[in-house]
Amino acid sequence: MSDATWQIFQLGDLLGKVERSGVSLKEFLRTPSLSCSIYHLPVGSRDMSSAHEEDELYLVLEGKAHLRIDDSEHHVERGTLMYVQAACDHAFFDIQEDLTVLAFFGAPVSMPAHGRRHRHGA
Repeated sequence: MSDATWQIFQLGDLLGKVERSGVSLKEFLRTPSLSCSIYHLPVGSRDMSSAHEEDELYLVLEGKAHLRIDDSEHHVERGTLMYVQAACDHAFFDIQEDLTVLAFFGAPVSMPAHGRRHRHGA
């Protein structure tokens, strides 16, 4: 958790810290209302994503793959920006080129107890 009222991140610095030998999720910012991570999936790897309580925004920085959201599938590549609503089942698959994305997670959404999903990073 950061107590700073603002921070600056350089994309080159974030990319330089990516572990490219396997699946990697590196959180670089967490506040009460937002968390941000850089996520890397090499070709042939399995995505760790699952439904959770926060809305998400993904920005593909490198690579090509597909994203499954509930029953629909979408091709993603560098420059693709994707929004995934809280509690939607989703996962990257068919990773054709090593995939690196920025992942932005909003504050958890209140849901009925029977529909609760896990909090990202918990």
